Amino acid sequence: MQQQLQEFVDSRNQSLRVDAERGVLRGVKLLGLTSRNGRTYREAALADATSLYEGSKVNVNHPKGSPHAPRDYQDRLGAIRDVKFRAGEGLFADLHYNPKHPLAEQLAWDAEHAPEQVGLSHNVLARTSRDGETTVVEAITRVESVDLVADPATTRGLFEQTEPNALLFESLSLEQLAIERPDLIEAIERPLAEQLALAKRRIRIGELLAENGLPLPGTAEAERVTTPAFVDQLLVASCDEVLEALVADRAALVTGFANRPNVVTSREQRWATSDLESRSESAKEFAASLRK
Repeated sequence: MQQQLQEFVDSRNQSLRVDAERGVLRGVKLLGLTSRNGRTYREAALADATSLYEGSKVNVNHPKGSPHAPRDYQDRLGAIRDVKFRAGEGLFADLHYNPKHPLAEQLAWDAEHAPEQVGLSHNVLARTSRDGETTVVEAITRVESVDLVADPATTRGLFEQTEPNALLFESLSLEQLAIERPDLIEAIERPLAEQLALAKRRIRIGELLAENGLPLPGTAEAERVTTPAFVDQLLVASCDEVLEALVADRAALVTGFANRPNVVTSREQRWATSDLESRSESAKEFAASLRK
């Protein structure tokens, strides 16, 4: 699954080498094998990401709103260069900064005397998997930004955006969606499956009606034989056997009425269709004919 991740890393316990004149902090830690957010990074993922971090711009603090928001010029502090992967440790690099930047002197002092305060927070696109309760980062596919921040507490957890991430959706596959959100796949497939089943049932109804000599719904001949109510009954039949039995019973009923004496039938359906007011026999005679 492709995710937008935000990680905070400081350089505590690292021996930073400060070249204040040239504006370089050497040995800054970019990313470790485990994060404060409980994620684990494959060593191969970090080794392959060195080129993605190379040349990344470093800004002061996070952008306002979306991580893709434009940055103010005064926020630009420097860039990441000479990125290296150390087996069993993570990614390290040199932070080249503008020695004339208003924060340059503070950054140099922190790097020399309080490296735990030199913290980088970066937003990346990564391909992840699950191992029990742990999120495993299989690959880093894009580095969005690297920011120098003072408060790591604000960067804990998965980065939540209020705007859609086009890059995320472009890389999303049906297989990933099926793994991460099977409920969405089911919600999409259910109505399609129901429509397909309904279409197959209508085809089967047409076949059975033809086999039993009954008219198709919607035709003039079907007015009093395959009525809408009867068709609805066929559509909700529990199985094909029940469907066949219903059609056979209707065909037998039609044949039975057609063969009964003294019952007026139409030429189209041989069904008892005459209007009682137009018949010459009395109500008593009509009732007697039905009992025969």
